[in-house]
Amino acid sequence: MNKQLASLIKLQETDSAILELMRMIETFPRKIRNAEAPLQECQNVLHRLKLQCDALEKKKREKERRLEDIDEKIKKLKARTGEIKTNKEYQALLKEIESVEHERSSIEDDILLVMEELDTLGKQIKSEEQNCKRNSQIIDQMKKEIEGDKAKLEHELVGLKNMREKIAGEIDHEVYSQYIMLIEIYHGHAVNEVREEICQGCNMNIPPQLFVEIKKNEEIYQCPQCRRILFFRESTPESGQPPDEHRS
Repeated sequence: MNKQLASLIKLQETDSAILELMRMIETFPRKIRNAEAPLQECQNVLHRLKLQCDALEKKKREKERRLEDIDEKIKKLKARTGEIKTNKEYQALLKEIESVEHERSSIEDDILLVMEELDTLGKQIKSEEQNCKRNSQIIDQMKKEIEGDKAKLEHELVGLKNMREKIAGEIDHEVYSQYIMLIEIYHGHAVNEVREEICQGCNMNIPPQLFVEIKKNEEIYQCPQCRRILFFRESTPESGQPPDEHRS
């Protein structure tokens, strides 16, 4: 096989592997975000519960202050009994005290209801805090695994880039420039196999005489349609073949 063509095939295989690794590495931030989603939702729920708890605590304090005011009012009203001179005034005072005490009872009931709600919320908050803690531990482990996988791929990527540099150095400058131009045009794929007189890049027929020459792999030929660099493989392994998504 032509040495330049052999180097181009190796370069294409290496570039395809590099692009695949880069695509995989680019997915890791999304994987981390997806892993963190349950914890974020748990934290949002916990935040809402705490806001409700704060609102109830404020309501309870307001009711308690109101209760203190009423207790003071009742105390003053009862202190006035010694000043009463007529039965009518006494009956009016008793009625006023009864009304205020009724209000006091109503507020006490409200405070009890608020305390029950606070108790329920407290249990929910405790449960959600435990849930958040569990999610945090699970996510920390997942993130470690994801970061570990990312580090392995990044290490592999460095090795491939070093290999690429070596292979690229074996190719003539003019041929390499043509390769790079095709890589840019066809989004990472410039070298394609020919099978049964068909370019596997654009799926167009190759003229019979050109196909005969390409099968020799002695010169660098390009597809008359898409201009990709072509080669012929006697037996096509399942791996190493350009994926269909790169074709146009």
